[in-house]
Order: sequence, then C-alpha cells, then structure tokens
Amino acid sequence: MKSFLLSAGLLLLTYQLTFAQNDTRIGGKLMYGSEIETFGIGATAEIPILDKLVIAPDIGFYFPKKEHGIKTNVFELNGNVNYYFVEEENIGFYGLGGLNYTHVKAKIDNDVAGFSGSGSNGEVGLNLGAGANFHIGQGFLPFAEIKYVLGDFDQLVIAAGVKFNLD
Repeated sequence: MKSFLLSAGLLLLTYQLTFAQNDTRIGGKLMYGSEIETFGIGATAEIPILDKLVIAPDIGFYFPKKEHGIKTNVFELNGNVNYYFVEEENIGFYGLGGLNYTHVKAKIDNDVAGFSGSGSNGEVGLNLGAGANFHIGQGFLPFAEIKYVLGDFDQLVIAAGVKFNLD
C-alpha cells in the first residue's frame, strides 16, 4: 500500500510539472550556418519543466552543397535548455545552452581525374546563445534565435521560425 501511495504521489507530481503548465510547443525553422555557408531547415520543440525553464530539443538539415566536385551534407541534433529571463505580453527573451551533435558527409566525384570517394565525421559541441519569441496570436509564435556551437565544428547558427502550442 505504501508503494502504491508513493507511486501515485510521484505520478501527481510529474503531472503537475509537465501538464499543469502545458505550454508544450513544436515548430519549424529556417537556419543559416556560418562555417558551412549554407541554409537549412529544422524542427524544434519546447517542453516546460519549471516555471521559466524548458527543454528544447531540435534537429536541423542543411541543404547539400557542391563545390569543386565535392558534395557536402550536414545535419545537427541539439539538446538545449532555454531559460526565459523576460516574459512580457508581446515578447519573451531566453538564453540557451546545451549539447550539439553535428554530422558531416562529403562525397568526392571528379570525373576528370578519375577519383571518387566519400567520408563522414561527427562532432560533439556545446551550444550557447539567445532567442526571442514574438507573441502575435493565439497558439502561433514566431521566433528568432542565434547560437554559437563550441567544439571541433565551431560555427554561428542564426535561425527563425514558428512554434505552435499543443494545448
């Protein structure tokens, strides 16, 4: 009986932390990477864990780039935590920090020299940045974000998109 009451209490506490706020959001974004010098698209989410703190996972795919017979494909996975330090009626500012995994695949196809091949590499880094949400309508939330990825694949990433409330 004690374990049942303890389990029920933990379940209610978990419900209170995750669903009572129910400001869970998902969305899409357009982004630009300074190191790879190309645009990309991505998906993002915000899952509240405390009053001003959200977990913000996202994934981004950069458009393939071909230069000098080398085709490059890049994607990134991010696990960020956003802290909202200003939350007004029309705008919300947040700082972000988290982990980044960037994967690069290159394919060389040089018909003139008769050489071809491919290779790939993945790097882990840290994200540091800031963003803003612009509250303009019910359930519709445009945002802008800038972050710097620190690691072996350093780059500045600028993104803008739209988040939608799930409630």
